[in-house]
Amino acid sequence: MFNIEEILKRGVEEVIDQKILEKKLRSGKRLRVKFGIDPTGKELHLGHTVPLRKLRQFQDAGHTAVLVIGDFTAKIGDPTGRSEERKTLTTAQVQENMKEYLEQAAKILDIKFSFLNRAKKTELFEVHYNGKWFSGGLESITDAARSATINQVLQRADFKKRIDEGGSVSVLESLYPIMQGYDSVEVLADVEIGGSDQKFNLLMGRQVQKHFGVREQDVMMLPLLEGTDGVKKMSKSFGNYIGLTENPSDMYGKIMSIPDVLILKYVELLTNLSVEEIKKIQNPRDQKARLAFEIIAMYHSKEDAQKAEDEFNTIHRDGGLPSDIKKFKENRAEVSILELLVDGGLAPSKSEGKRLVVQGAVKINGIVEKDWQKIIKPVPGMKIQVGPKKFLELL
Repeated sequence: MFNIEEILKRGVEEVIDQKILEKKLRSGKRLRVKFGIDPTGKELHLGHTVPLRKLRQFQDAGHTAVLVIGDFTAKIGDPTGRSEERKTLTTAQVQENMKEYLEQAAKILDIKFSFLNRAKKTELFEVHYNGKWFSGGLESITDAARSATINQVLQRADFKKRIDEGGSVSVLESLYPIMQGYDSVEVLADVEIGGSDQKFNLLMGRQVQKHFGVREQDVMMLPLLEGTDGVKKMSKSFGNYIGLTENPSDMYGKIMSIPDVLILKYVELLTNLSVEEIKKIQNPRDQKARLAFEIIAMYHSKEDAQKAEDEFNTIHRDGGLPSDIKKFKENRAEVSILELLVDGGLAPSKSEGKRLVVQGAVKINGIVEKDWQKIIKPVPGMKIQVGPKKFLELL
């Protein structure tokens, strides 16, 4: 009963059809729960973990997690929310991107199989690559395409918006939701999980299944996770993501930087912590510290989480320096501050260095330096800091 309540309510925005899905869950039948992901990049981030964690909840309740890796559809690219067509990826790029997808997904899902045998199935986990049914030729694509009309596909909100603004939609893009739906036919999905922005694609899965005489899946839509900027959906494209394979210190710092208004949402979607317990912590900084520790402990270890927390406090609370501060030897007796920033790897160019100095982001021995024309006399032990994360000590 607890698992069913957790599955249906925690971090869930909408279910179609909730009454039917609840009845299925209470029946004791093992369901096939699908989540599809296109390897358009190499690294999974915390935004990806939202549906993966929901998939794990189904697993923990005894259902089969069906992970579909879109090695074929990634070459097209999901047009959802896009103002223009995605750049086409080559087969080689997709193959390179998905090399470590399963290893990263295994941080969340109960996979229990050798990574050398990537097609192996168990009762609680299956992985499929949709190139298996789409790469053979046009037959599977043309059969699937008959399940919907072009008028219907072009009615989706993001396509309409693009056309109304004078843009265009390619025929290839219009096929994407149908192909995603056909994945559900191939894997016999009982349930499909996706973000709330995926509603059109998820419902198309039901339509395509009906066309092929397959029982229609229920769909579960989850909230989108905003990135560290607190505004846009977490994405590598926006640079506001927290990657699963990032080092613990970077993860900790990024989580501590999220806007306070996102704390409870992150707790609900990314952890097993009680939201009510977090609410009892009055200070938002301490709430984020608890959140950051929990997430790093999940994807690294408790020891790594403690080390990251101690390092963060040393730098940001106590005014200390990181244990692995970068060392740099400057042989000149005098050097401009901009040259020092560039040569020391703290700024990519002098113009960017000037911007950082003018904005007050540069400190020398703990004192903010705003004179971008300043000439520095380097001495061993001099500490230079740019922003909250970049440090340099002169030798």
